[in-house]
Amino acid sequence: MVISAEVVRELREKTGAGVMDCKSALTESDGNIEKAIEILRGKGLSKAAKKSGRIATEGLIASYIHTGGKIGVLVEVNCETDFVARTDEFHGLVKDIAMQIAATAPSWINREDIPEAMIEKEREIYRSQAMGSRKPEEVIRKIVEGKLDKFYRDNCLMEQPFIKDEEGNTTVQDIVAQKIAKLGENIIIRRFTRYLLGEGYRRIEI
Repeated sequence: MVISAEVVRELREKTGAGVMDCKSALTESDGNIEKAIEILRGKGLSKAAKKSGRIATEGLIASYIHTGGKIGVLVEVNCETDFVARTDEFHGLVKDIAMQIAATAPSWINREDIPEAMIEKEREIYRSQAMGSRKPEEVIRKIVEGKLDKFYRDNCLMEQPFIKDEEGNTTVQDIVAQKIAKLGENIIIRRFTRYLLGEGYRRIEI
């Protein structure tokens, strides 16, 4: 059964679970959102949604310098209490996120952070490309949305495949949701900066 991106997005908004977990639950429930919610609850993966509104101002600012010293990352990850912030589990998560940023160079944390004008520009580019195929409008729309989803996966940290999952079935969002469920606190990736040696440097010829 083909599960549309729109249905996956709706389930994610209702549960806070990760993309692959939502797809799996929807496949298991034959696309029924209410049944998929129950499946996720049974796995404990919808707990993240219940905690997503909590204030998280504790946490950790961590750095990661890639081997060779040519890539560096600063990232702030927040949780609710200093107790959780000091745990090895939380420190491991922050380190993994910093390594993810170093390896994949995301531009934003969530798709909601992308300026709407940029999304519309990308949509128009994909639409122009698809129009040349002379396919029906409905097919063109699905092609455009599919390419936009790939754009989000490539550029939004939370939607990227987690680098430690060799099969690529787990996203950063999935990893964060799992830690929220395990640690019992809201966890937010607040901000990050990625440094690449020599980036932005312009040689002036005389």
